[in-house]
Amino acid sequence: MARSVTLNTIDWESVEAILLDMDGTLLDLSFDNHFWNQAVPAFYAEEKGVSLEFAHQYLKTCYKQHQGTLNWYCTDFWSETLGIDIIRYKRRLSNKVNLRPGTRDFLEQVSAAKQKVFMVTNAHPETLRLKLKQTKIESYFDELYSSHQFKHPKESPLFWARLEKSIAIPLSRCLFVDDTESILIRAQESGVKYIAMIDQPDMNEPAKENLSLPSINRLTDLFESIK
Repeated sequence: MARSVTLNTIDWESVEAILLDMDGTLLDLSFDNHFWNQAVPAFYAEEKGVSLEFAHQYLKTCYKQHQGTLNWYCTDFWSETLGIDIIRYKRRLSNKVNLRPGTRDFLEQVSAAKQKVFMVTNAHPETLRLKLKQTKIESYFDELYSSHQFKHPKESPLFWARLEKSIAIPLSRCLFVDDTESILIRAQESGVKYIAMIDQPDMNEPAKENLSLPSINRLTDLFESIK
């Protein structure tokens, strides 16, 4: 069973900034999982005149090679590498982009609180614009940060050093929520004091169990955890 997040009132009062991942935290990861694992192989097979089976195997190899790097999150890189217009296809399917349950309620509540609220995402700026247009949540944030502007993904300590400088708030006074364990661990190692992991980033999949990090299901669970 995952460990639930417990923030006492003193902890919450010490938080100056709330850092929120986008895909799998604010948004349902089912869109990205479907897009990259099902739609892109189908589009690639159609455009290149290869079998769907070949497309799946080829893309699986490509994904594995670049996972965790900035290229992994870069639509320009994948468009050039695969020879298909990734953003055009994302726009075609963008009506399937959805908020996770509790996201808007959480954002409405924290937008009225004293803490700063920042989005920190590995998403490419073009993908970010597309998803913000669909979900209309940009106004809830004090600032939006894509790892591409720092030239390092959240998996890198350099991302966190540059983010800390940009927000001008010590990471030790930040709460960070993400759905990826390795990124949360890197954030902790870089100085982020409070973390929470989303245990069900893809709403079409069951919640993860036996997580080693403090976890929540919905962002609104953070309010319930304050003791």
